[in-house]
Amino acid sequence: MLYFLYEHFHIHLFHYLSFRAIFAFFTAFFLAILTYPTFIKWAKNKATQPIYELAPQTHKSKSSTPTMGGVVFMISSLIAVLLSAKLNNFVLITIFTAVFFMIIGIIDDWGKIKASSNHAGLTPKQKFILQWIGGFIVAFLLYKNGFDTKLYIPFYKHPLFDMGIFSIIFWAFVIVGMSNAVNLTDGLDGLATIPSIFALLTLAIFAYILGNAIYSHYLFYPFEKGVGELSIIAFGLIGSLLGFLWYNANPAEVFMGDSGSLSLGAIIGILSIFTKNEILLIFIGFVFIMETVSVILQVGSYKTRKKRIFKMAPIHHHFEKSGWMENKITIRFWIIALITNIIAILSIKIR
Repeated sequence: MLYFLYEHFHIHLFHYLSFRAIFAFFTAFFLAILTYPTFIKWAKNKATQPIYELAPQTHKSKSSTPTMGGVVFMISSLIAVLLSAKLNNFVLITIFTAVFFMIIGIIDDWGKIKASSNHAGLTPKQKFILQWIGGFIVAFLLYKNGFDTKLYIPFYKHPLFDMGIFSIIFWAFVIVGMSNAVNLTDGLDGLATIPSIFALLTLAIFAYILGNAIYSHYLFYPFEKGVGELSIIAFGLIGSLLGFLWYNANPAEVFMGDSGSLSLGAIIGILSIFTKNEILLIFIGFVFIMETVSVILQVGSYKTRKKRIFKMAPIHHHFEKSGWMENKITIRFWIIALITNIIAILSIKIR
């Protein structure tokens, strides 16, 4: 809307991407802050979190905590984006990704709530199939719209090779993989939120560079006209996530649920694709990948050797079982996420 005002009324302040990104940040933040009290009051009677029976004992007290808080921060950020961004293909495809994966999460969350069981909702197979459907739809849209199919790696100026039509499979994998990775990480109060904010901030910087002809040329990145608008989506999400963290900080008053974690991870995935950072996600989303790898190793070890590597997976539960306090685990994971995202940002110049 602000970009529309600039084009038709020549209000030059609204032309600047930086101003619209900051506007999206504050709009989303205040929308979330003001909406959550009403949502929490409603959800206490309608949508409380079923706790997994094998989770550490400290989690049992959280069974009365409202869930599905992701709906609020996603809608808050989407409103901010619609008010602030130029609705080009990059923005529209990202919005579609967010809504598609949020709907999957809502279906799963609501099924668990209605049955008062963590085993209800979508089965893992159903969820996985729906995620791959969404991933393939988005990847196909990118391919049909002529998005660059070259693969880039960190700290190297030139593309490795052109993936061609195989980019559809790769991009779908990135989206689904990150969606599940954030979902696995969302197990402690605030654990997934701050690493997501760091990741989004890093991706916003890359989006701004790739969308600027001068900066992208100077730093040897492929110029993509219009991709800079994605920094508005990133800043809008950062604002709404900070609003969510206001109520999710330990002890949490609300959880994001699958409706938040699945869509949040999918957005990080699609932004990494648009900014040619699919491989750099190893650093940008290090905490999420670490959590996912811990589950893969645990399951693989148990199925092949009948032995567990960790006391419990994902790995944050291993540290809980080892006697670490929840806040200590969360803050240490935040520190790791900050360090790895600094490394990712360093890759901009060290190439």
